[in-house]
Amino acid sequence: MSLRVYDSAARSVVPFEPAHPSRVSMYVCGPTVYGLVHIGNARTFLWFDLIRRYLTYRGFEVTFVMNYTDVDDKIIERARQEDVDEETLAHRYSEAFEGDMKALGVGAPDILARATEHIPDMVAAVEGLVEQGFAYEADGNVFFAVERFDGYGRLSGRSLEDMRAGQRVEPHPAKQHPLDFALWKAAKEGEPSWSSPWGPGRPGWHIECSVMSIRYLGMGFDLHGGGSDLIFPHHENELAQAEALTGEAPFVRHWLHSGMVQMQSEKMSKSLGNIVTARQALDRFDGEVVRMWALSGSYRTQVVFSEQALRDAAAAYDRWKTFHESCAHLLGSVAAQSEAQDSYRDRFIAAMDDDFNSSVAVAVIHDLVREGNGRLGAVERGDSAEHGRLEVLAGTFIELTSVLGFAFAPQVVSDELAGSLIDYLLELREQARAEREFERADEIRKRLGSMGVVIEDTPSGARWRLASPTG
Repeated sequence: MSLRVYDSAARSVVPFEPAHPSRVSMYVCGPTVYGLVHIGNARTFLWFDLIRRYLTYRGFEVTFVMNYTDVDDKIIERARQEDVDEETLAHRYSEAFEGDMKALGVGAPDILARATEHIPDMVAAVEGLVEQGFAYEADGNVFFAVERFDGYGRLSGRSLEDMRAGQRVEPHPAKQHPLDFALWKAAKEGEPSWSSPWGPGRPGWHIECSVMSIRYLGMGFDLHGGGSDLIFPHHENELAQAEALTGEAPFVRHWLHSGMVQMQSEKMSKSLGNIVTARQALDRFDGEVVRMWALSGSYRTQVVFSEQALRDAAAAYDRWKTFHESCAHLLGSVAAQSEAQDSYRDRFIAAMDDDFNSSVAVAVIHDLVREGNGRLGAVERGDSAEHGRLEVLAGTFIELTSVLGFAFAPQVVSDELAGSLIDYLLELREQARAEREFERADEIRKRLGSMGVVIEDTPSGARWRLASPTG
């Protein structure tokens, strides 16, 4: 089955059809960097990280662009509260975001576009919209005229009569229509500003993503992602701006939106004050556990964040980790399998090809681990016929979990712990010799020797050292 995705514009599951058969261009709306990212937003970034990983796994060359909104009303207000300039604040929370994403196993984008580094491009785009009659100036502000763009509301499926201004749209007496939105905001005293044909000011929120996505990916790029709360007004406005400016369509071939995270039956958001930050979750649980929680339900589902949900994710992740460690101990090493035929891989791909159905994909891996644990027991009991199948299962496990972004590294024993264990074994050896159980004492010496530990018996007792690389 070929890859199919739920396209928000089509409001249905459709075949994924990139412009080029082997390449995918992908843009995801990044954070507004005025505070720590909450777990709801973090789940969105986790999900598009998985989508990128899966597209790469399926053989596509992916170009992934994400933005930072680093000039915004909320940044200005938070900078005042923290008594720093806006640039310092944005840098502080950009670094915090990157640290949280690294802890969650989210890869960096190929291109990270900061709004403040693209102001001249935005000014040029606004000029173009004014010249073509899609925008108008009022008291140093510039607004997009929604009634002049045929098809406004196409993405969200709403008519102008049904729509309401988005949360970030401020009322302004000079607007020609209540839903007209700011492309350029006239400067206010004490706020950062840039020069423009309409006087000093700064760009509106929506124009930045239209400008930066087109700059790096061109019109008609393959996939635009974000949380479902961005469909209107942000993505609706992006689409209108881009197609009005260029006269081309479509702006985007496929729109994908992730579901929201709920806290006590409400959408988690900073404005509601009911957030749990990703950092708070990471203080209590490993990043792999938070990732397991985020990916266990498919991306479009609305999930509930709770202590119990994370504990369930921790238990599930622990089963996977234990299986990997047991295989590594028994087999010596485990490498990803990509050639051996395996029904689990086929089922995993079928699930992920069905609109990235990770809940089924995760269940497939649980089934694999269940069979693998049975094979482990047989091999441990000396059934050599099961050894080959266990190797295939272990390799397929590594392959599929790596697609989901999990990295099961081999356990590393600290030098201090290793030394203590060797000393303990030497104590057992001395006890065996004192009890004249020389065969057992020799066996301990041989086992240590096979691990590269050289034993030297001296008048003051046994000493040990690691064998040199040359033996």
